[in-house]
Amino acid sequence: MNDTIRDVVFVDGVRTPFGKAGKLFEDTRADDLIIRAIRTLLRRNPGLPPERVDEVALAATTQIGDQGLTLGRTAALLSGLPRSVPGYSIDRMCAGAMTAVTSVASAIASRQYDIAIAGGVESMSNHPMGEGVDPNPRIIAERLVDPDALQMGVTAENLHDLYPQLTKERADAYAVQTQQRYAAAVDKLAGDITTMAARSDEGWTIATGDELPRPSTSMEGLANLRTPFRPHGRVTAGTSSPNTDGATACLLTDAETAAELGLPVAMRMVGFAFAGVDPETMGVGPIPSTEKALARAGLTIDDIGLFEINEAFAVQVLAFLDHFKIADDDPRVNPWGGAIAMGHPLAASGVRLMTQLAREFAEHPEVRYGITTMCVGLGQGGTVIWENPNFKGAK
Repeated sequence: MNDTIRDVVFVDGVRTPFGKAGKLFEDTRADDLIIRAIRTLLRRNPGLPPERVDEVALAATTQIGDQGLTLGRTAALLSGLPRSVPGYSIDRMCAGAMTAVTSVASAIASRQYDIAIAGGVESMSNHPMGEGVDPNPRIIAERLVDPDALQMGVTAENLHDLYPQLTKERADAYAVQTQQRYAAAVDKLAGDITTMAARSDEGWTIATGDELPRPSTSMEGLANLRTPFRPHGRVTAGTSSPNTDGATACLLTDAETAAELGLPVAMRMVGFAFAGVDPETMGVGPIPSTEKALARAGLTIDDIGLFEINEAFAVQVLAFLDHFKIADDDPRVNPWGGAIAMGHPLAASGVRLMTQLAREFAEHPEVRYGITTMCVGLGQGGTVIWENPNFKGAK
């Protein structure tokens, strides 16, 4: 019996265009979004025998309707994978796709799987966050969690309270920066976006890119936006990720199987960690999860050359940067822009971060390690550390 741990590698990742909730994909089924992503992933990797896929793990935050019914299995069937390929669903709110990746990666490392597909989807048009939920009344009655913790925008306002140095002006400046970085990198980002048919009252269209970016965003334009989560607050639509529809999928295997099948290796997984924090300040979640992941890997923050941080809110990213003493405009952080510009389809976003990091690794052979990290509703954080196979030594 071979009980050695194997290296897990990220082969490839794709995503649909991201659409504004209630707009581009309002009349598109969520499962059709993820099916399109999986089919594109298979087409992009013709060396992969479909029958070799051991698992399809897909995430959705609101597992209801066309995002329910054990989505991993139904999407596998509808994507054209053989009936022998199983699948299942995952829910860790915003970190759903990230958890799908870490779950199947653990099985690959321990030799239970050789190849897996992981991803996520969210149709916030048709399944707004919290649809159909019934929180246990003890959560409120016993004061286990402040009711405000169930409103993500309020938790962002709480971060401004907790860290007075995280001013509205800093958040606004960060939001302008991420819009500008996205605009500068839009052609690079297009490489991992599949086209997607979308229907509306005007007829059918083919979506080829993200609907949400606002490249003309300015400090002046953000200054007077209303603060919907608190009167005279600091969090605005301009410093928040918009409600978004979209799907992501990626292909994971071990290094030996990748070599056997001639599959490309975009990244190697070094390690991962999840951590819990106060739900009322859920935005700080990436801080302890990153500290835990780094400690387990025997690395420090100084070893990380690229950061893909999900921009649920600008203030949440700034809290992370301040903790690790990283400048707001550090070019290593979200160099191609983030969720404030392109959107955050909840459970799908973890794989979007990974796909983006993989492409950035290819451009930076001087960088050895990078991380993907995100805050998670109800007070959690998730972090995955990756190694760049293109690393040629630091400059």
